[in-house]
Amino acid sequence: MTDADTDAGAADELDPQVRQVVDEAASLGLPGWSALSVESARRLEDELFGPTDPPTVERVSDVAIDGPDGDLPLRVYHPAPGETLPALCFFHGGLWALGTLDSIDEVCRRLARRARRVVVSVDYRLAPEHPFPAGLDDCVTAVAWVGEHGAALGADPTRVAVGGTSAGGNLTASTCLYAREFGGLDVDVEGQLLLYPMLDSGLEATSLDDRADGPLLTRRDIAWAYETYLRSPVDRHNPFVSPLRTDSLAGLPPALVVTAGFDPLRDEGAAYAAALTEAGVPTRHDHEPAMPHGFLSLAADVDVADAALGRVADVLRGGFAFDGTDG
Repeated sequence: MTDADTDAGAADELDPQVRQVVDEAASLGLPGWSALSVESARRLEDELFGPTDPPTVERVSDVAIDGPDGDLPLRVYHPAPGETLPALCFFHGGLWALGTLDSIDEVCRRLARRARRVVVSVDYRLAPEHPFPAGLDDCVTAVAWVGEHGAALGADPTRVAVGGTSAGGNLTASTCLYAREFGGLDVDVEGQLLLYPMLDSGLEATSLDDRADGPLLTRRDIAWAYETYLRSPVDRHNPFVSPLRTDSLAGLPPALVVTAGFDPLRDEGAAYAAALTEAGVPTRHDHEPAMPHGFLSLAADVDVADAALGRVADVLRGGFAFDGTDG
């Protein structure tokens, strides 16, 4: 569903298939992310979102490149080895402190297959051990590397998109801002996927109150994430932390913004889509009113999530060929 069909609000009830998933998670009696130590939260995240029966991709390779602080691991998914295909650099979510290549593995596999893209998943450094801007530096490095060496992966270095979920959506927006401000990526980013992104450290959006208790992500978790990620309160004013507060969004790559009605981040995603459009950036906003944060990771069990992921893949296959806010 796009914003041409609905506003950025929420449905009265969660999708029934999502409700089943949420109820099963609640039955485990697990505390929220912010109530756990970082190490405990990382173990739990791996258990909940690690691959179970992932879709087959013809070639999956784990490699490492020279990063800003040693090896930077990447996982490369090629759905048709022997063909040169467009690329997608993908940044996982996890509140900048959680998440691994495994936690986003199924989403990357589905996108590689459906979009016929070489997906390069980036295992960027995590907070609090590596606070801002370490993760962003890693993502910028990975995109630049794909631009220079993508041909060796079977990827077209002239067609490189970027994308990510949640905190990875923040890193996506920030990578595009970085490329506009400083260049140095040796690639023109074809487009950006902002999938229920974190975009404003000011924590002022109405949905942060309306959906403060989630499910799957709470306002308290989001506040904890910024406290964990940032070096000091001064960083909250940095546009590479809060892209929604950037003075100008003009000149950025075309964007697909995906939001969910039961997500505390709902309104800032919608506001960013509107701001991109106002700045003249070709932008499409897809909104799923009955979905929670992180719903694309539920594509194997939730029909609406699977269909939404299919639309993301369609945008990739079409090379972000839409004008304005397009349904």
